[in-house]
Amino acid sequence: MSEPSLKSRAYALLSRREMSRAELRRKLAPHADSEAQLDALLDELTEIRHLSDARFAEAWVNSKVTQHGARRLRHDLASRGVDDDTIRGALDGIEDSEVARARALWLKKFGTLPENLQEKARQIRFLAGRGFDLGVIRKALRDIDLDDVGDA
Repeated sequence: MSEPSLKSRAYALLSRREMSRAELRRKLAPHADSEAQLDALLDELTEIRHLSDARFAEAWVNSKVTQHGARRLRHDLASRGVDDDTIRGALDGIEDSEVARARALWLKKFGTLPENLQEKARQIRFLAGRGFDLGVIRKALRDIDLDDVGDA
């Protein structure tokens, strides 16, 4: 049985989930006969809108926005080869909800105010690890409604 074509490999990968151009290039490179062949396929897929960094970035942000802060999302997209302008477009508007999202994540994970400095540091590290800036974390913890903590 013969090997699948480069195009069929690309469609098989894209049928599973959206991918950035750089990700698809990395996965297809071992199977391409040449860089020119790979570039031509990627250009074709982009032209017919089967491959889109903007669509990938938007899907990525939508799937991760409740779990991560803008800093982490920006880093993840950049590591997947998405350019800065596309990242800015995908993250446009989510900074407005950073404090609320950090607070919701904190309530889900902890639900109780820290009893000592070690516990406070642990909670702050958790939120920082999820990609929230320190200013956002401070606001989120400062603005915790004690009634919300009781409901968690």
